[in-house]
Amino acid sequence: MASPSPSVPPRRQLSFSGPILLISLGIIFLLGTMGYLNWSRLGNWFAHYWPVLLILAGVIKLIEYQMAQRQGLRTSGLSAGAILLTILLIVCGMMATQASRLDWGGVRDQFNFDESDWFGEKYEYENELTEDFPAGASLHVTNTRGAVHVSGSSDAHIHVSTHKRIQATSQSEADKYNAKTNPQISVSGNRVTLNANNQGAGDHWVEEDLEISLPRKAAVEVSTRFGDLSVVGRDGDVTVSAQHNDVSASDINGKVDLSLEHSSARVSQVSSDVSIEGRANDVSLEDIKGSVHLDGEFMESVKLAKIAQSVLLKSSRTEMQFSRLDGDLNLDSGDLQANNIVGPLRLATRAKDIRLAGLSGDVRLEDKDGSVEIRPRKLGSMQVENHKGDVQIYLPPKVGFQVDARARGGEVETDFAEIKVESSDDQSTGAGTVGSGGPRLIVNVDHGTIEIRKGSVEASNEPAEPSTSSTPTVTEN
Repeated sequence: MASPSPSVPPRRQLSFSGPILLISLGIIFLLGTMGYLNWSRLGNWFAHYWPVLLILAGVIKLIEYQMAQRQGLRTSGLSAGAILLTILLIVCGMMATQASRLDWGGVRDQFNFDESDWFGEKYEYENELTEDFPAGASLHVTNTRGAVHVSGSSDAHIHVSTHKRIQATSQSEADKYNAKTNPQISVSGNRVTLNANNQGAGDHWVEEDLEISLPRKAAVEVSTRFGDLSVVGRDGDVTVSAQHNDVSASDINGKVDLSLEHSSARVSQVSSDVSIEGRANDVSLEDIKGSVHLDGEFMESVKLAKIAQSVLLKSSRTEMQFSRLDGDLNLDSGDLQANNIVGPLRLATRAKDIRLAGLSGDVRLEDKDGSVEIRPRKLGSMQVENHKGDVQIYLPPKVGFQVDARARGGEVETDFAEIKVESSDDQSTGAGTVGSGGPRLIVNVDHGTIEIRKGSVEASNEPAEPSTSSTPTVTEN
């Protein structure tokens, strides 16, 4: 009896995805080398639509499977090379997508990269604009790249001088981009809009400095990125939205309202209120006749001097409020030093060494992982709490006050004989009345030392009386 012939496995369906891929790549590179395709546009297309390639590959494999089923053939699976190519496509596609979302012009400005070495020459253009400025109108300025300077004019017109810089491979190309990016002035009711029109050239890099003068009474609103901004001599309000800028404002009679993103600000000689919010680098305020409100993240330092009304500062690490600043205050990531603050003072912070000199009025202070030194000029009631840090309080020898001090895991030390100090294994306390009594000092410390010392009154710039206005309790964010 003849043995049965062995079964022959069905033939495998050949995949045609490889030839399609090679033909497609060949067509793309041919069109690119012949100048019919723009490589930058092709890269932009890939960054946004690369998932379509995965969809097409899946459709091809589905068609191959259905053809193999009809012919009784085995379908070919994904080879190791196809799997590797798919992973590479996904990685490259995600990288291209993230790269397309970057502001490459902003990167160039931030790192001071000179594009003329790679992308042609730099061409410069000057222009002058003059328009009637309606009485009682306000000005809104938009400039995405370039400096803006605003000052007062002696007539009823708006004068604009522009200095434009364009990267191009030829003069004719630069002239084309220059024509597309002429600044535009429009009037709608009591609102005058000045648009630097940097985006008129699309993604092409255009930087334009604006020198603007207009009637002093007009309010000014500026939106700008990647360029210095200065506003000088305004009776109206000043409103600024800035990204990656150095902003300065001085000689302002109206309010100043700044919204900052990775920008610095210097504000001085303001007769009204100043408000700053956002993410700022350096902030410097001096000679402010109104109140000051700071709300955001301050990455480097805050410097205040001569603030005539209340100050409120809020950040993720520090909340502070007081009635007036006759001296100066410096705040950075690890220190807070101030002279001649007029209270009541409310301060809650952490990881900062604090030194307050010439302080007047009531104090409520909370700190953590930092030392505290207070030298009051006119003593008010005081409540100080510090965790993992020392507290030193220097008081005039003849002042009267009451003390209730407690150091857990530390010591209480004093130069005043009236204060009775008691110590145990885990804490030290000090309590008593000095002189005829007076303001009450409550000091609590965990894992630190409390020192209540005799010290001299530090000189102040001018006499100050503590405010009697109430302020809300400050709590840590």
